[in-house]
Amino acid sequence: MQPDAQLHELFNPESIAVVGASRSPLKLGHLILSNLISAGYRGTIFPVNPAGGEILGLTAYPSTADLPRPPDLGIIALPREQVLQAMRDLADARVDAICVITAGFRETGRDGFELEMEMADLARRRDITLLGPNTLGLFNTAINLNASIAQTMPAKGSISFFSQSGALCSAILDWAEGESIGFSKFVSLGNKAGVSEADVLEALGDDPDTKVIIGYLESVDDGRRFLTRARAVTEKKPVIMIKAGTTAAGARATSSHTGSLAGSVEAGLAAFKQAGIIRVESLETLFDLARAFSEQPLPQGPNLAVVTNSGGPGILAADACEAAGLNLARPSLATLERLAKALPPFASIYNPIDIIGDAKAERYRATLEAVAEDEVTHAILVLLTPTASAEIIETAQVIIDVAKTCDKPIFASFMGEDRIGPGRDMLLNAGIPCYAYPEPAVTAISAMLAHYRWKNRPYPVEVCFRRDKGRAERTIEAALAAGVTELPFNDAMDIAAAYELPVPETRLVRTSDQAVRAAKKMGYPVALKIESPHLTSRGEVDGVALDLHTPREVRDAWLDITARAQRKRPDIYIAGCLVQTMGPIRAREVVVRFAQDPQFGPLISFCLAGPSAEVLGDVSYRLAPLALQDVQDIVREIRSFPLLRGVRGAEPVNLTAIEDILLSMSQMATDFPEIREAVLNPILVDAEGAFVADLRVTVGPI
Repeated sequence: MQPDAQLHELFNPESIAVVGASRSPLKLGHLILSNLISAGYRGTIFPVNPAGGEILGLTAYPSTADLPRPPDLGIIALPREQVLQAMRDLADARVDAICVITAGFRETGRDGFELEMEMADLARRRDITLLGPNTLGLFNTAINLNASIAQTMPAKGSISFFSQSGALCSAILDWAEGESIGFSKFVSLGNKAGVSEADVLEALGDDPDTKVIIGYLESVDDGRRFLTRARAVTEKKPVIMIKAGTTAAGARATSSHTGSLAGSVEAGLAAFKQAGIIRVESLETLFDLARAFSEQPLPQGPNLAVVTNSGGPGILAADACEAAGLNLARPSLATLERLAKALPPFASIYNPIDIIGDAKAERYRATLEAVAEDEVTHAILVLLTPTASAEIIETAQVIIDVAKTCDKPIFASFMGEDRIGPGRDMLLNAGIPCYAYPEPAVTAISAMLAHYRWKNRPYPVEVCFRRDKGRAERTIEAALAAGVTELPFNDAMDIAAAYELPVPETRLVRTSDQAVRAAKKMGYPVALKIESPHLTSRGEVDGVALDLHTPREVRDAWLDITARAQRKRPDIYIAGCLVQTMGPIRAREVVVRFAQDPQFGPLISFCLAGPSAEVLGDVSYRLAPLALQDVQDIVREIRSFPLLRGVRGAEPVNLTAIEDILLSMSQMATDFPEIREAVLNPILVDAEGAFVADLRVTVGPI
């Protein structure tokens, strides 16, 4: 059964059994029943209470076995110990979907976790859609369904919302009512024993009543499935989310709150980026964007026209545009001539278009009609400050009138409070987003442009590199059989060779004489590196000597490196030293790494070697498998990318060589989940190419 079919009975039940319906207004079972009735739900409601009789004017049934026909949806509001049996009874009554309001399961510890697993197993075996447990419930305003314990029924709208936090749902419902924001669907996921965020995303993506999807996520149970579903949905409509747990403290709180295994912060953010999900950091921005997407068309380019009656707000808008990647494009010659005729001689006809403080509504009209017809313009932002001459209500009507005949998004920022209130309300009621300041308007326009570009991006080009998968598999299997976690250097290099990674000639030697012979055979200059399975970084013991040109230099370096390692770390085993052909002297050093994330699978990172990554956090991330666009983006996304492109006369490096290594690592990570982590550090890259100077590989059973 497809997910949308599974969720159909959840969102569109023709009959509902409320198991745990109560006569006491203090009980959840009474609140659910009352909400269903007061919302105007048009289906059949079956209260289930052992005492039978009548509750809120409806006939109550002693058990689900006594129901006159199978219900589409069963809602359970019982003590935790009674929930599993209630689910069995509903399953025997041939219910299609179950919503468990009751809390106290995996979020409380082992006993609750085991009970929740039994519930999930029952739902799978009996082909029942399970929402919850520990859920607030759900709404479908199209059929007046309030199957929840919330105090408020939202107004109808084109925005759908889902959340893992029931308490946050309650707060958002209250806030949305005050802001006159309507919803199509509203779902509290709870502990996600059955219905997950991926299921809801897919269902809402196919829902004709939903124009914009917004959500609050704390954890993702099946990251790869979520990523696949989200990519398909964002092709059709915008998905805007808050991802909680984006700090170490937040991740710990997430695990405590939901009982879920938290993945890395970086993996979650990379998933959003690769799925086309618009991530926001506050509830205010979440609803700012939701309102904008639901009410305005997408801009088809970056050129924003700003019309203002005050220079200061126009400057703020200009600053915000540059930060958001938008352009204040110069109006066309025809528009400039039109504006010059319509505006006073001391007005600024360039962008921002300052029609000055004594502007009345008709001056706004002439200006807006001119820029709306200009092909250079992709979006319009109207700023108004409540000057003595401002006609606030009349100007709001002008904006509404122009918007009716304009196919470009129009936003407004009426700055102030008391005087501008009526005008702001007029705009909001007419479907024109109006903000207290220019910056959030610019943020919304930028997000809409990003979604337009996402929908119209070239189809991802996937690249499969040649590799000897069998050779790598034999090396990994041998290591696992021997109980090895970190592969010896020779084995790691064997895997690198299997994936045709560009590695220098390298030999492991155990004496200074062997080092000299190896250097002579390989050809000078060479590098010498300490080798120990107990060192995470050779920098711990200053265990690298570079650019050695003579046997004497090799012998001296051997003695220095090994003595220093024994002195600084007497506890480690030293396997010897690596003799390696030298890379280019003026090469830049970059690092490529992947590690298995518990939620999303292989997470690949890229950075420059050194303090820019370690201290400043200048690292970019993507989830494997990588498409060609992904590797191009991950390289160019770091703030220090200009150093690779070449600054102050320096020659740019070979970016294609770096991208090839990233694609090879993506293939390796996808082929072998047994590789828990692989680090190429450093990769030496110059204008000619790149090669991997060092490689560490850690393996473990799946």
